[in-house]
Formats: sequence, C-alpha cells, structure tokens
Amino acid sequence: MERIMHRCKKCGRETPEEVLKDNWWICPGCGGYFRMSARERIRLTVDEGSFRELDPAMAGGNPLSFPDYGEKLEKAREASGERDAVVTGYGKIGRRRCAFFVMDAGFMMGSMGTVVGEKITRVFEYATENDLPVIGFTCSGGARMQEGVLSLMQMAKISAACRWHSNAGLFYMVILTDPTTGGVTASFAMEGDVIAAEPGALIGFAGQRVIEQTTGQTLPEGFQRAEFQLEHGFADMIIGRKKMKETVSTLIDLNTARERPADRRSGGKSGR
Repeated sequence: MERIMHRCKKCGRETPEEVLKDNWWICPGCGGYFRMSARERIRLTVDEGSFRELDPAMAGGNPLSFPDYGEKLEKAREASGERDAVVTGYGKIGRRRCAFFVMDAGFMMGSMGTVVGEKITRVFEYATENDLPVIGFTCSGGARMQEGVLSLMQMAKISAACRWHSNAGLFYMVILTDPTTGGVTASFAMEGDVIAAEPGALIGFAGQRVIEQTTGQTLPEGFQRAEFQLEHGFADMIIGRKKMKETVSTLIDLNTARERPADRRSGGKSGR
C-alpha cells in the first residue's frame, strides 16, 4: 500500500500521514502546524467514546442559483467527507461535559454559509437548554460569497444565540486556528469568554494585501499571526496542540459552577 505523504509549507519536509497523526499533525522537522480536519481535531481533543454528533445530515443547496455552486458543493463533500464546513456535537473533554463546534478548512476553506450558521446556532441553543459550556474551534476564510446576504445573516444569528448562552451564565471558549478571517472573525470568533489561538494561526478580518493597498502602509512582519494578536490584546492565550485538551478541560472546570451540598439537598443549582 502506497504511503500518503504531506509536505510542510513552512520547511518543505515531506512526512508520512501516519507519522503526522501520531504527532498531532505537527511537522517533526520544524514544528509547523498542518491544518487538521474537523474529525481529526475531535479525535485528538474529545474524550474517546464520548462524542455525539448533532445535525449530521444537515446539508444546503444553492438558494441564489449561483453559477456552478451546486457542483462545487458536491466536490467539497466528496473531498472532505463532510456535508458542510462544520461538525457540531457534545461530549466530554478531560471528563468535563461540553458542547462544541469544529470548523473544517477542507470544505470550501471553512466558509460560512447558511448550514454553518444554522448548525453553530443550534449547538449554542442545545448548550443553553442543557447547561453546558461551548468550546469552538474556528477555521474559515469568511462568509460564503455564493450565498450572498444569506451568509452574512449568519453572523447576527450566531451572535444572538451566543448572547442567550452567555445570559444563562454559561462559559464559551473559542480557539482560533489557521486561518480565522472575514465574517467569522467579525462575529462569534471574537465573542468567547476566553479567546485562545494555535501558534502561528492567521487571524484577521481583511487580508494583509488588501489592508496595505487601502492604507498605503507596509505592515509589520508577522502581522495578523497569533503571536501578534496576543501581543496586541486580540487573544488571551496561545495553546499548543499537545496541551490543548488539558488546558481546555482546566478552563471549563474553572469557569463552570459547581453544586454545593445545600444545592444538592434542595435540587437547585449554584451560580444561577
């Protein structure tokens, strides 16, 4: 059986897929991060056997009859194995119960259309109804242009569901992965109680070239990378993949109300 090789964009080294899987999709040569599928991220982050998917069959069409969009959707489904660009569900991370969404760059660069918006909205609603924190992994090129204003509407819809979740006193943590841009950055990616990022992730609204052409200025080296965003207050922390599960579970524990003995006797909940 022929081995599947992957080339690192940072150093050019080719590594067998099975080696990368065992090394959290990190280049063994330079430490650069490969992009991961949503399923791989769930495998590495969520406790084994605890994952339950929400809305697995949801799929969209071509509401604006955009030329060739239907064919592009079919190709993206075949290439990624997903119905659309996000996987949602609930389970446990480090034995801490949570709901989560994981965006997938392998499906049209994680672009946000109506299905992405609906699935993420529903996971916030599920978490609110069941008193669960939400953990989100963003990876997106922004709103999906083939769905026009319908894709832009998802920014407000998800943000409203996120606010209801927050009003219920529940914790939301977002991890920004490479890339997180456009309308995703302008909405739910920046609404977490804790905003973390993976090392080297590209994070921004407009691209660097667009900004330079608009302002006529040369931007500094590393502009819009996670380390730059942390230094300038747009992220709270940077978390390496091998520490992700441990760190997320600790933050869930620190930000989730615990039952006190009196609450257990009365059947009530603390912190509500």
